[in-house]
Parts: sequence; C-alpha cells; structure tokens
Amino acid sequence: MTVSPCAADFFVYNKELYQFLLSIQQNCRQNNCTKIASISLEVDLVDPLVVFTRMSKANQLNFYWENKANQEAIVAIDAVIQQEKSGYRRFEETEEFMQNAIVNISRFSVHNLLSTEPYFFCGFSFFSENEQLNYPFSPATIFLPRWQITVKKQQCILIANLMVSPRIEITKLLQSLWEKVNLINSFKDIYPILQNQENQFRQTYVVGAEEFKISILSVLNKIKANKMRKVVLANALDVISNRKFDLFKSLDTLRKLHPNCYIFSTSNGKGQNFIGASPERLICISQKQLITDALAGSAPRGTTSIEDAAYAESLLNSEKERHEHNLVIDFITQSLSQLGLSPQILAPRLRQLSNIQHLWTPITATVPTNVHPLKIVAQLHPTPAVAGTLPDIACAEIRCYESFERGLYAAPLGWIDAEGNCEFIVGIRSALIDGDRARLYAGAGIVAGSDPDKELAEIQLKLQALLKALI
Repeated sequence: MTVSPCAADFFVYNKELYQFLLSIQQNCRQNNCTKIASISLEVDLVDPLVVFTRMSKANQLNFYWENKANQEAIVAIDAVIQQEKSGYRRFEETEEFMQNAIVNISRFSVHNLLSTEPYFFCGFSFFSENEQLNYPFSPATIFLPRWQITVKKQQCILIANLMVSPRIEITKLLQSLWEKVNLINSFKDIYPILQNQENQFRQTYVVGAEEFKISILSVLNKIKANKMRKVVLANALDVISNRKFDLFKSLDTLRKLHPNCYIFSTSNGKGQNFIGASPERLICISQKQLITDALAGSAPRGTTSIEDAAYAESLLNSEKERHEHNLVIDFITQSLSQLGLSPQILAPRLRQLSNIQHLWTPITATVPTNVHPLKIVAQLHPTPAVAGTLPDIACAEIRCYESFERGLYAAPLGWIDAEGNCEFIVGIRSALIDGDRARLYAGAGIVAGSDPDKELAEIQLKLQALLKALI
C-alpha cells in the first residue's frame, strides 16, 4: 500500500479500510460494545530505536525488542488494553486475559506483508509476589499496544490497534492513523547521533564481596550435606549518575556491543525502564515448532585467539561446568514432557558472546494445539540456569540470601500472538533504570566444586560489562 501525503487522498484510496472500520462500528452499535480494529500497513524502513525514542512516553507502557542475528526488531508504544496481576495464578490469568481479548479483535491487512499479527507483550517477575512493596513493576503485566512497529528482513510494518466504539468518528480514527504513518515515515533518514558526554557516577555493590562469599560458602555446605544440588545467587550494583541515564544511548550501545543477544527495554508507564542484553532465550514458537536453550556453565573470553580457545576447551572439559549444564537440560526436558511434549536434544555447542562464553544446548519440540505458550513459560520458569535445583528449594534459598527484590531480573519477557507464535527471553544481563539511578543485576550458579572467588569474579565481570554499556 502506498501512503499518500494528502489526508483526503489517503481516505479515498483506502475506501476498503473505511468500510472495514464502519462494519466493525455497526457491530458495536448492534451489540452495545467496543471492539479492536487491528490494521497492518507497510511504512518506510526506519531505525526502530529512533521510533522508540521519538514516540515512547514515560507515562505509557512500551516495549523495545531487537534481535540483530534474526534481522528483527519490534517497538510497542502505548497500551490499548492492559492487565497487571500477581500471585501463583498470574500466568493462567494472563492467558485468560489474552484469550478474552483475541475474540474482540478484527484484523485488516494489505498483501505481501511478512508480519500482520498483533503481538501481546508480557513481562513477568521472578517471584509471583513482590516482597518489597516499592518495587516498580508488577509480577505480571500484559498489554496490546496501540502502535506496533515491526522490522523484519528489511520490511517495516505498522500495526495499529484502534478501539472502535458505537459513537467514535471513523474519519477521526483514519486521521490519527494517517498522522502516525506520516510521523513514522518522517524518521526514515534519521540516524542516531550520540553525544559523547563524560558521565560521573558512584557505584555500590548491594552485597559486599566478603558477605557474598560467605553466602556462597553457606550454600556449598548445604550442597555438601545433600540438601540441594544448585542455587543461583545474584548480586546487584547500584549506580548514581550525575545526569539522567540516556535510554536511547544505552540501548544503542548494547545492540552494538552484543549483536548476538536480545536487546530489550520494557517500561511500567511510571517512568522506570527495565533494559538489558540477554543471551538466553526461554522459548521461541513458530508454527507450533518450539525451540528453547539450555544455557549454563560459563568462562571468560580470551584476549588472544590462543587464550580464547584455551578457555573454551577448559569450559567444554570442566566436570563442574558440564554438571551445572546437564542440570538445566534435565529440567527442561522433564518439564516439557510433563506438558505432553516430546523434547529433542540437539548437539551441545558454545555460545560465545563479546565478554563471556557459555555451554549451550538447543532443545526442540512440537507444541500440541491444546498447550498454550504461556503454560510452557509457566512450566519452565524458573530454570535451574537462573534459580537452581530443585526450583522450589532453590527459590527459598534465594529469598533467604538475597536482600534485594529480583523483580524482572532473570524472569520471562516477550511477546505472543493469537496463533500461538511467541518468543520469550530470560531477563538477565539487565538493569532497572530510574532517572539518574540504575540497579544492575547478575548471578552465578553455585554447585559442588564452585570457588567463591571465581564466582564473585564472574558476577563482577558481568556487572562491569553492563555498566560500561550504560554509562
């Protein structure tokens, strides 16, 4: 579809769209209800991060997602409908909200578009309840965006989700759509120009080095006494800057530094954002085919190719790291089997990132039509890679040792559509941004054979790498 620069021409050219909206409104009048019109149009190819920066507002929900390896980026601006939940039924209630919303959506799209499905964006916290009441994100949030811009394989698609009521003026709806199309097209030749400002900041580890090592030793004693096999302990780094954190600059730096990771940002509509560069995909489902990652066991990258290869070889042959990795594989395969899926374990390999490398085993399965993706998310979260084994025991230990609220750290974030396609990541290598303050999170898996000094060094490596991108 070619979008005309003249509003009048746009309406004339899109008589089909006008009739589509009119028929929805007639249905609304007959049934005294409201409906959602989901309209897909192709717009000019733009940098999604520019769109996110120019269109997102602090008092609105928004979501940014980029996977450079897949040539895909998604921006979700504002919510046409939303829900927040907490408690042990939060995944189930989120699924119910989505199913009820889907029957209320009517779709309109032009031909030859790669993606026309509206996405529901979800964020879940690590625990089903927040113990610290001032934590700024709900344990479960789902929203359908008013404006969704998807860039996939060099095609840019706007999906507008517009509320249609019995009394709304259809021409005004089309007018707002036309204005938004033109606004997005105006970003076509805008590229990020980043100011190199010297940030001054103070940083403080929430848990001090000696205290953290004492926690590791305590966990190791419990493992030795066969009370558990693994616990993931996290630490946080609080940073106060001399100026507000530049969300755009931070995300742009993250996508340049970590092209093999998922770059993400989600807001709470109150001014806070949770951002990061996650290497860990929880699940991806495309046309009923699921893939998930067993990602556990890590080593640093070397400064030379010889040193790097030596670290990789050591990682592959480490009994301790392979044990930690196998715990995750066993958990994922058992969890999927309990839902009636038949998981297939692919060949193990290394996931090499800019500053760290992990043992990585992809696992695939076919998803039955009666298994909703959020049931799989609920079943897999939290994996031993971010909690430990057994998860219930490990989570109780985490609550005992960690003095801060994990919140969205190490928890599922992603999107899902009406056809059951979805992609969820695990919110690691992440930070909570609030004006001139940030809290950065990182963790390490404690198993038999863990060295407190090495685990502490691993966490500090992750936190300082993230800090470098934010500052």
